[in-house]
Order: sequence, then structure tokens, then C-alpha cells
Amino acid sequence: QVQLVESGGGSVQAGGSLRLSCQASGFTYSKFCMGWFRQAPGKEREVVALVDSDGSTRYANSVKDRFTISRDSANNILYLQMNTLQPDDTAMYYCAAKRNPGCPSSLSAYEYWGQGTQVTVSS
Repeated sequence: QVQLVESGGGSVQAGGSLRLSCQASGFTYSKFCMGWFRQAPGKEREVVALVDSDGSTRYANSVKDRFTISRDSANNILYLQMNTLQPDDTAMYYCAAKRNPGCPSSLSAYEYWGQGTQVTVSS
């Protein structure tokens, strides 16, 4: 049974940091592209950061140089280190997995999704 379980969300003030984690199970983690996505109230879900099985990464322009995505292949964990958080980063954050090949930004390409973890940034 495939599971993606996010954790690490919370409430912080602007300028603060959080690290999100996503524990994956039930599939061959090393053969999947992994991504973080977010959805703010009243907005569409959007890509935040992607990491392919070879470790290559891509970021949304809005988070570049502030967020870092990484994957721990030994323990099947996906991370998102978020620094210099801003109120516009407030959203529900989801991790998702897509079987190789390819690591697109299109949400519809991702087969498995977690339930999400809430991040709230106050000014």
C-alpha cells in the first residue's frame, strides 16, 4: 500500500524557517521523481520543488534561493528546507511521487499524493 505522510508544518513569523518531511512507503522510492506542491486558500495547487531520482532539482521562481529539496534514499524520506519564509508561502504543502522517467511540473503527472501539512507564515 502506497503511503506518503508529510510532517513538519506549523506557524512561524516572516523570516523564519521550517523543514518539511515526507515519509514514503509501498513503492520503489529510487525509481520515482518526488516533488513538493502547495495550495493556498482560493488558489490552484502549484509546484514548489522537484527532485529526480538522479538528484537533479528544480524550483519555482518564487522559492528559488530560499527553499531546498532533498531526498534520503536510504530511508525513503523527502525533505523541504524552507528559509526566509514569507506570508505568501502560507499554504497546505503536499508531497507527490511520479514513476520514472521524467520529473515534470504538471500536477496531473503525479500518481501518488500525501494528505498535506499546513504552513502558516505571519507578518
